[in-house]
Amino acid sequence: MTNTADVIVIGSGVVGSATAYELARRGHRVTVLERSPNVGDGASSRNGAGVRLGGRLSPEAELAAKSIYEIWPTLGEELDADLEYVRAGSLTLAHSESQIASLDKKLAKDRKSGAPSRLVDGAEAREICPYLSSYVEQAVWSEMDGHANPMATTLAYYRAARRLGARYITGENVVALEKRQGRVRRVLTEAGTVYEADKVILAAGFNSRRIAKTVGLWIPFLKRVDECLITEVQPPMFQVRLSCADGNFYGSQTRHGSFLFGGNTNLERYEECYDGKPMNTNKQAADKCRAIAKFLPALKNVKVVRHWAGWLDSMVDRLPIIQEIPEVPGLILACGFSGHGFAIAPAVGKVVTQLALGEPACVDVSALSYDRFKPTGV
Repeated sequence: MTNTADVIVIGSGVVGSATAYELARRGHRVTVLERSPNVGDGASSRNGAGVRLGGRLSPEAELAAKSIYEIWPTLGEELDADLEYVRAGSLTLAHSESQIASLDKKLAKDRKSGAPSRLVDGAEAREICPYLSSYVEQAVWSEMDGHANPMATTLAYYRAARRLGARYITGENVVALEKRQGRVRRVLTEAGTVYEADKVILAAGFNSRRIAKTVGLWIPFLKRVDECLITEVQPPMFQVRLSCADGNFYGSQTRHGSFLFGGNTNLERYEECYDGKPMNTNKQAADKCRAIAKFLPALKNVKVVRHWAGWLDSMVDRLPIIQEIPEVPGLILACGFSGHGFAIAPAVGKVVTQLALGEPACVDVSALSYDRFKPTGV
């Protein structure tokens, strides 16, 4: 097979696969290169499954609105797959003064972005989700939020893109980009293979930083570990997505009955056990379980059947870069999603496709340009 394409997408996660699908749907030859032997083997398959509108900064909020109002409701039908998408709202829970202060910050973000949310007291929170304990003093109710199955969604985009002719090559580690006549034209891999395309889309999560360096781009993000746990199957209890205001935990009950919870302790950066790969720690799981038991006593004795860890590409300002880079024509960055990318991926796929084709973007992402990190000279 030829190693040329109209567009090369580096990274087979939900953003890369959504972009590959949108390009293939419009008749373009697409090659997707994936370092891992498995599709979506990064943050796309290791996240807390949230599809939230609330708590986002502009312009990420506009991408979330486009996705949640216009795309997610019919996406499963479009991709011919059950994505387990549920829009049942979310509650961000608070007990301590610091957590309540975090609720105020969340409401301020939502007012600014136009996300419909409101403050409720503990009693109303328990009306919405009767399994909550009296430990809940206040909460923010966000009616447009929901959750879906991350792996099912990523694979649905992958299969739909393949049906439309996109070519996926797994186990192909990209080591460099190469310019020809001032434009990015070639993608070089560890195996010595050279791929060529008119446009290259870099959507490789935390690996994007390493690859971007080969054409002189420095991306200010770090690898951050997030951990998730999943419980044994329980009877149907509630569909609302829950989170703690300080980020200690977030999650929901899955379609088959298990509870999926993620979260962090803010101590992950100090761990010494990772050694180049994400690993679980006993601190994370124990910390989440203690917090969950306080807010949801019905889960106190439920067994955790497995847990896993994954890397996030955590940008310094917690917002992604989505832009064709003027200094490196032909290269489009779609990375640095900082754990926020799953919910907005449907809109990001459309926007990145429009950038690749030289069309006006359906969402203004000019504020997500690489230029925001350039020295101002002030």
